[in-house]
Amino acid sequence: MRYMLFILLSVAFAFAAQSSYDLMERANALYRSGKFSQAIILYHKAEERGADPTATSFNIANSYYQMNKYPEAAAAYRKAVDFSNGAFSPALFNMASVYFRLKQYPECIAAYHRALKLEPANISGWLYLGEAYSKVGDKVGALRSVEKAYQLDPDDLSVVYQLSEANIAMDDFDRAVEIVRKGYTAHPEEVDFFVYLGDVFRLNKQYEQSAGHYREALGVRPDDVNVMYKLADVLAEDNKPFVAMDILTNILQIKPDFSDAAIFLGNLAYDSKFLDRAEYAYELAAKKGNPEAIYGFKNMAYDAIAKKHNEEALRLLHIAQKYYPSDLSLQADIMELER
Repeated sequence: MRYMLFILLSVAFAFAAQSSYDLMERANALYRSGKFSQAIILYHKAEERGADPTATSFNIANSYYQMNKYPEAAAAYRKAVDFSNGAFSPALFNMASVYFRLKQYPECIAAYHRALKLEPANISGWLYLGEAYSKVGDKVGALRSVEKAYQLDPDDLSVVYQLSEANIAMDDFDRAVEIVRKGYTAHPEEVDFFVYLGDVFRLNKQYEQSAGHYREALGVRPDDVNVMYKLADVLAEDNKPFVAMDILTNILQIKPDFSDAAIFLGNLAYDSKFLDRAEYAYELAAKKGNPEAIYGFKNMAYDAIAKKHNEEALRLLHIAQKYYPSDLSLQADIMELER
């Protein structure tokens, strides 16, 4: 027991002799090793030895942040801000981020404003401020914040998209399109701009505008089956099933294993009473293992039964069974008809 006590006292004596600089270095090494709790202890000791309280509070806050202890991190960042008389922008930005995680959005917004007064050219800060405004439903504040980021770097693709979305949230589609088209001029390789606009207009049920933007994308990438599928989808929603079916047929010529396109084609053909075309499409999907083909064949079979065409219904169900021999519902329907 005496031996152990001697060692502990010796260690304590050596610890006391260390300078604040040495303690900060050790604490930083612990932080880099992911030993955040131990780092916090040494940061506190370093501050007691005279280390800069702004630096120690900031590092303590970062350690709490890494441990997902956000209330403690926020308190430590506030200390760093206070010790610096509000002049240490990294603490303000990080404090704002913690408030965001804590869903304390008004405090988050206030912190970002203070930080951005110190660093008005911080693009990320303006974008995060815009997100915080969105969380409280302030569309104008969000738009103004993202506009600031856009003014700083109008060629940044992520900023272009976010500013477009901010304008769409304000129902200013003309401005959104203008921004995207400027972005496309600077980045003609970014065909997804048109796809994005197509998606936006479709969500707002502006089907003609949506189709127009998908077609612009296809003008650059004519064999992009995913964009073709989107175009077919919006045309179907716009009550233009025959044009949509032609596009889906083209998709299957380019990519025969696109079974979702086959199902879509089958459904449109079935609804339009093009039963031969529907059967062809469902079987194409069945060959690729798409289970939705079963429902397509069943619907056609049930229609045939309703018309007392039981042999036709059996024929359709047997086609489906060929591809899905273990499906119990198909077996039951076939047995019912064969009685």
